[in-house]
Amino acid sequence: MSDTPVDNSKRTWLIASVGAGAVGAGFVATPFISSFQPSERAKAAGAAVEVDISDIKPGEKKTVEWRGKPVWIIRRTPEQIAGLKKVEGQLADPESNRKAYPIPEYAKNDHRSIKPEFMVAVGICTHLGCSPGDKFAAGPQASLPDDWQGGFLCACHGSTFDLAGRVFKNKPAPDNLEVPPHMYLSDTKLLVGEDKKA
Repeated sequence: MSDTPVDNSKRTWLIASVGAGAVGAGFVATPFISSFQPSERAKAAGAAVEVDISDIKPGEKKTVEWRGKPVWIIRRTPEQIAGLKKVEGQLADPESNRKAYPIPEYAKNDHRSIKPEFMVAVGICTHLGCSPGDKFAAGPQASLPDDWQGGFLCACHGSTFDLAGRVFKNKPAPDNLEVPPHMYLSDTKLLVGEDKKA
């Protein structure tokens, strides 16, 4: 051990410098650590979305965003609902038995929805993630069969879906469109992303 005397002024400066460094490190670390927490935008992206459906006329579609995905809400006409039965023999999975996109129990029916009038589906093709285009008008059209009853065409690779989001046979898309959890808050309000079981 050295017998040299300790310079108290240097010792004070050393303690003060170390203390200031620790405080500075705390200020630097705080934003870094808080960056690991999800942002308000990220929290909102996963939240359920309330939708006013009172302004959707028969035969029209409204698109909302839920979890970064487009969700289609379509108000089907009586003719469009009747057309769903006419195409069942042409569909790859008319009863939505495939499990790639689990379908809520309340949508395991011909119209794949709670109310036959309204279709609620994620508007992303199950093939490569494109967004199919609306082909609501019935009848012969380019790239569609002559007995077309209305639905969607994914122009990227030719997959077709009916107005319940069910994919036609022999198309690149392997599955029907996803039906997200949803529930009616009233006759004019729909909640996408939650249902009573969630």
